[in-house]
Amino acid sequence: MIDPKAVAEMAAQYTAAWNSKSAEAVASFYAEDGEIIINRGDPWTGRSRVQDMAAGFYADVPDLTLTCDDLRVSGNHAIFVWSFTGHDAGTGNALHVRGWEEWELTDDLKVAASRGWFDADDYARQAAG
Repeated sequence: MIDPKAVAEMAAQYTAAWNSKSAEAVASFYAEDGEIIINRGDPWTGRSRVQDMAAGFYADVPDLTLTCDDLRVSGNHAIFVWSFTGHDAGTGNALHVRGWEEWELTDDLKVAASRGWFDADDYARQAAG
């Protein structure tokens, strides 16, 4: 069984990785064959594709700042509740987006699978102004 305190430390480090603006740092928290699916979209499978996903967020929101708002852990599953602020790269409009990731974790605390969720319509409204 995975120690919830260790998952909390990993979540804090994951948050710091997002705030470092390094897509490679974000991807390092995923297993080599780990994947993330956002809002039932296409999967980003493998660490290099997860890196591409993070880079896409940085391109869209260059001043992205992430916070961990809550964390729930049960066995090797966790829910990482987050919010981010920043400005849309295209319009310059302020963003405040909330969402979460549902993680399946490996024994060495790498993300094997993540299902991410946020209100894409609200994001688009904020970006448009």
